Amino acid sequence: MAKVAFLGLGVMGYPMAGHLQAAGHAVTVYNRTAAKAQAWADQHGGACAATPREAATGAEFVMACVGNDDDLRSVCQGPDGAFAGMTAGAVFVDHTTVSAKVTRDLHAAAQEGGVSFVDAPISGGQAGAENGALSVMCGGAEDAYGRAEPVIAAYAKICRRIGDSGAGQMTKMCNQIAIAGLVQGLSEALHFAEKAGLDGRQVVEVISQGAAGSWQMANRYETMLDDAFEHGFAVDWMRKDLGICLDAADETGASLPVTALVDQFYKDVQKLGGGRWDTSSLIKRLRALD
Repeated sequence: MAKVAFLGLGVMGYPMAGHLQAAGHAVTVYNRTAAKAQAWADQHGGACAATPREAATGAEFVMACVGNDDDLRSVCQGPDGAFAGMTAGAVFVDHTTVSAKVTRDLHAAAQEGGVSFVDAPISGGQAGAENGALSVMCGGAEDAYGRAEPVIAAYAKICRRIGDSGAGQMTKMCNQIAIAGLVQGLSEALHFAEKAGLDGRQVVEVISQGAAGSWQMANRYETMLDDAFEHGFAVDWMRKDLGICLDAADETGASLPVTALVDQFYKDVQKLGGGRWDTSSLIKRLRALD
């Protein structure tokens, strides 16, 4: 078993760190709100630290799951950052969804200190984190990934190295691009069923067994029909991720017309006051147009 630091105890990080402790690893946590770190330590029997550097000191693996590029830089760099406490040979695993630029910058900074950096964004939502069934897509050196994978397995349903540094983040962008189109399509289908006077549940019972079936349909159609949107990844977070996708598309020359359109639809949802609604709330926008 390993000595592990976990930085960031949001709706994803809190249960992920718990799975590590339950698997027998010695876990020290850090959170910007210290009371939450103490609550985690009280619940799971691990330790908490006052700074990322303190949490990372002596750790073989440091996991991070924070909010955005700036948050990640703040827990990694500076005199109180994790890199300042890590020793050569340790592995930093970033589960945050961030830009390709910050991944490249932090990978280079880690290497200067002899630390390996694995970008390992996650998919599966809060339920996946709580159930230890996340999909983890990784980029980085093969040896670093090989060492980290058994630790990540504590909360992963599937974990794969896709390629060198940045490949994990690029794969997560593919994930978000696919989800955006799927949720818009599902929203339009359910909205159409409502306008046509059909029973949405009966419709989904039939079409979900054919080519239209998807995870989004299976897990979100009922709450969408019930006008309930407190069940997953928030619109504010999705817009942050889609912005990263669109920026990367400009760099790579990829064409993402549907993604760009759905991003604007999510902007409309934010204007409706739905920034904290889950991503299936795209249907709210259609209903608001009635």
